[in-house]
Amino acid sequence: MTDLILISVVDIVGSDICASAEDGQRLHDRILPLLERGYEVTISFEGVNVVIPAFLNAAIGQLVGVFSDAALHRNLIIRGLSIVDLDTLHQVLKNAKAYLSRPSEYDRAWQEEVGDGWCIA
Repeated sequence: MTDLILISVVDIVGSDICASAEDGQRLHDRILPLLERGYEVTISFEGVNVVIPAFLNAAIGQLVGVFSDAALHRNLIIRGLSIVDLDTLHQVLKNAKAYLSRPSEYDRAWQEEVGDGWCIA
C-alpha cells in the first residue's frame, strides 16, 4: 500500500495567488523529498484563484528532470486546477521535457536572444 500525502497549495503559499517562482520553489521543496521516498502526493489547488507559469515551472516543471513520466503519473496527483490552468501545466511539462532533451541548445538560443544585459525592470 502506498502512503498518501495531501499538500494544500494555499497553506504553502499563504495566498490564493500563485504568481512567483519563489512560492513555486517552496512547494517544490516540499514535494521533492516526499516523491523521492515513494509517497503518493496529492497537490490541492483548492482555493487558488490565480496560477501563472513561473509558479508551475518552479513547483512542478523541475520534477521532470528528476522523475520518469511513469513515476510522476503514478505518484503525483494534481487536484483543483481549472481547465485553463491544467492546460498551462501540460505546456510547462512539455517545455521542461523539450529543454531537458537539449539544454545546451536552449541555453545558447536564450543567450543569443537576450545576451548578458537582460534583466527584469
